[in-house]
Amino acid sequence: MLNIRFVTCHDPISAAIRAFEYGYWASHVEALMPDGTLLGAHYDGGVLARPHGYDAGTVEKEMYIQIPATPAQTDTFHNFLHAQVGKPYDTAAIAGIVAQRNWRDANSWMCSELQAAALCVVGFFPVHLATEFNHITPRDLLLIVSGRMEVD
Repeated sequence: MLNIRFVTCHDPISAAIRAFEYGYWASHVEALMPDGTLLGAHYDGGVLARPHGYDAGTVEKEMYIQIPATPAQTDTFHNFLHAQVGKPYDTAAIAGIVAQRNWRDANSWMCSELQAAALCVVGFFPVHLATEFNHITPRDLLLIVSGRMEVD
């Protein structure tokens, strides 16, 4: 099972992302790892595994999406994310929401692009999209993965 966390917080970067997403609520996405850490890309610190609750007090809204996966897919997803730890946040990604840029550049990551790349590796996210676009926002990712989520 893949667990992906979508949140929005009380901070200027979160507000800017929501503005570019036309007010959509999700402004950050990260993966819940088997050890309970949250692995994602942040403006402050780049790609890191952070302890659960690291953002307590700043989260305005959160939602977890569980995507059914085989054990091999789950391992591949987590291994890909762990291999990205230490890479910088892609500051150009915020500008890339409105400008041309390749979201699959693996030298640095924006939060939603990191998770989308991990989902590409396991075959859950299309490698070739029906239309070319240069960014994957938290909103885009949530809309794509919500069709794959497990409903209780």
